[in-house]
Amino acid sequence: MNEASARDIRGASPYIAIKNEPAPKLIVDPPLPEGLPQGIFWAQYRVENLHIVPVFGTGARQVSPRVGHLHITVDDLPWWWADASDSNTIDIAGLPPGQHKVKIELVDPNHKVFPGQVVTLTFTVPGYKSAHLH
Repeated sequence: MNEASARDIRGASPYIAIKNEPAPKLIVDPPLPEGLPQGIFWAQYRVENLHIVPVFGTGARQVSPRVGHLHITVDDLPWWWADASDSNTIDIAGLPPGQHKVKIELVDPNHKVFPGQVVTLTFTVPGYKSAHLH
């Protein structure tokens, strides 16, 4: 049995520039059902061909391996927030019962969306009675 190398699992070394980097890719799982009855949206995610880090600005667009972060919008509200934590799970609490939509965008250091890298999840929060959500 061949064991996967560190490069196979973690990607390229940050010490060597990558020529012709493949396009970044965002993969988001459906919300975890355990949180929804409490009004909590948890969705695990991962990215390929990009490192999520809190680095912003024009100069950061030239970094190799490529860097970026997530923008998250809830229910088509006019504002979003940036998540540069690479925490593996998006965590949104306090959602009232009913249908909701969360849009996750993979963006570059200047907040420009990578083409085709937007995932929108629609889900329903059932009625709940707990005042303590987290």
